[in-house]
Amino acid sequence: MDMSEKVQRLKPAGMAAQEWAVRLELAALYRAFDWLGWTELIYNHITAKVPGPENHYLINPYGLWYSEVTASNLVKVNLAGEAVDGSTHPVNLAGFIIHSAIHRARADAHCVIHTHTTAGSAVACKADGLRYDNFYSSILHGQVAYHDFEGVTTDTDEQSRLVASLGAKSHLILRNHGLLVTGGCVAQAFINYWTLQRACEIQAAADAMAGANLPIGQRVLDDTPRRIAAFRSGPRPGGEVFDALLRRAGIRYEDLA
Repeated sequence: MDMSEKVQRLKPAGMAAQEWAVRLELAALYRAFDWLGWTELIYNHITAKVPGPENHYLINPYGLWYSEVTASNLVKVNLAGEAVDGSTHPVNLAGFIIHSAIHRARADAHCVIHTHTTAGSAVACKADGLRYDNFYSSILHGQVAYHDFEGVTTDTDEQSRLVASLGAKSHLILRNHGLLVTGGCVAQAFINYWTLQRACEIQAAADAMAGANLPIGQRVLDDTPRRIAAFRSGPRPGGEVFDALLRRAGIRYEDLA
């Protein structure tokens, strides 16, 4: 992440530099999702933890399009879903139910993404879920968990079951619903999500074609984690891809304050 002096000067007085950096990167991710067409009107959510011991996280203001999200208008909330930064923007209840549960339970889940994309929701409606028979789904072999649909996510008693379904994995298919991923940073959550989304898109396209799908052998699936390790390592996994996407989309941190 290029945190230039110009961008640093835009930081609100009294805000820690680490929080400002997370706000900028999260706002950039919202803009990237809008650019890629992964939006659902004003719905769905991407959250990121605020550095520090308070267990606060940032979420989009309910009612804004993703292209309207900025580093400054992201709402900082506690695990009870209460704004702690003086924001007057409301927070989506379903966003609180899902994201606060995962942030509370998983110290490694610094960024959580939940969407209702067409391909993701379509695969979530299939009894067999995601098959490991395309390039991207093979990368996710053994890494995808499932959570049964309980209706619109507005009941706090679902939180414990949601967390149990995710377990220690970073990819969750919400049956009859959509996709959810976590990451140790914003960039890693993005590349995790992108891989799952592409896997779903290809499965949906392949299933629309005549003929049987060609399976991938178990030996290849078992060896895939070793082969992709170099692409998923480093201090900021997914950072090069995420930064390149922002350049391609013309998304600049200095425009997101």
